[in-house]
Amino acid sequence: MIEIGRLQIDAPRSLGYFGAIGAAVAFGVIEPPLGAFIAAVPLLKMLGKGNLPEPTRFVSKVVDGAAQPVGGEAQGTVRLRDPEEEAAEDVGTAESAEPGERLKAARSRRSRPATAT
Repeated sequence: MIEIGRLQIDAPRSLGYFGAIGAAVAFGVIEPPLGAFIAAVPLLKMLGKGNLPEPTRFVSKVVDGAAQPVGGEAQGTVRLRDPEEEAAEDVGTAESAEPGERLKAARSRRSRPATAT
C-alpha cells in the first residue's frame, strides 16, 4: 500500500486494474473512450467522499451509479483516507470489545482456585 498524504494506492490491485484496461484497449476489446471511463471510476468514486461542494459530490454519485456494473461494490484501488472516520471505527471497535473484556475478567476471577493464606 502506498500512501501519499491522505491518498492510499493499493499498488498491486491498481496495476492489475489499470493494466487490464490498457490491455483491453490495446487489443481492441474495448474502445478508448470506454477504457477512459472505466479507468476514471476510482477517481470519480473518490470525489464523492471528500469535503467538496454539493454539485461535485452529486455528479460523482451519478457517475458512480452509472459505473456500478463496472466497479461493483469492491473496495477501490485508489482511495482517500479519512482519519476522523478511521478514528471513529477504532473507538467503536474498542467500545464493542470492552464488555467482552469485562466478561472474560469476571470468568477468570471465578475460575481461579482459592488460595490459602
